[in-house]
Amino acid sequence: MFSFFQDGGLFMYVILTVSIISLALFCERASFLFFRLKLNTDKAYQKILLALESLNYSAALEECAKIEKHPLGRILKAGLLKSDKRDKDIELAMEEKIMGEIPLVKARINYLTMFANISTLLGLLGTIIGLITAFQGVSSASEAAKQEILAAGISVAMLTTAFGLIVAIPCLVGFYVLNNRGDHLIEKFEEKALGLLNTLSALKREKDLECQG
Repeated sequence: MFSFFQDGGLFMYVILTVSIISLALFCERASFLFFRLKLNTDKAYQKILLALESLNYSAALEECAKIEKHPLGRILKAGLLKSDKRDKDIELAMEEKIMGEIPLVKARINYLTMFANISTLLGLLGTIIGLITAFQGVSSASEAAKQEILAAGISVAMLTTAFGLIVAIPCLVGFYVLNNRGDHLIEKFEEKALGLLNTLSALKREKDLECQG
């Protein structure tokens, strides 16, 4: 492995540094999205609905407080706090909360595409430097040494290109995995927020009908 990096030259170590940073970023984001934000949203949402069915708004808020470390708990709580307001006010309160949570869910994921591009470009740059070095060496070398110098330069060129792609491809795969997970979570937030809005709206209509009756 050491000879692999040694033959590839300085750019191999730069690309290796990019790969380590990318791996650390992926692990941190994957831990956050798949473990820290892991929640049975349907079960938590149903508990809130059960409290609302009995018109127990304080119990519904307590259920939100139990999951307040999760974005869904904060979003639904924002809607419940506006339950005595107009439907539009409830909707805006939850939309504002969702917009505030999206940057937390999507934070730093795009860096993986940046690192993929950087590693690819570093590989290409290493290729160009290797070829330049090879041709410069060949032009001033003796006939006996030309073949060896050219082979060494081409080796640097091929190794840096290959290693750049080896790092770039997992970065792109990691980006799509994390980005899809983030989109899935945001869709869940929006789905439950809409469901809560409809429930609160229905409860208010029932209350108005009872008052009219």
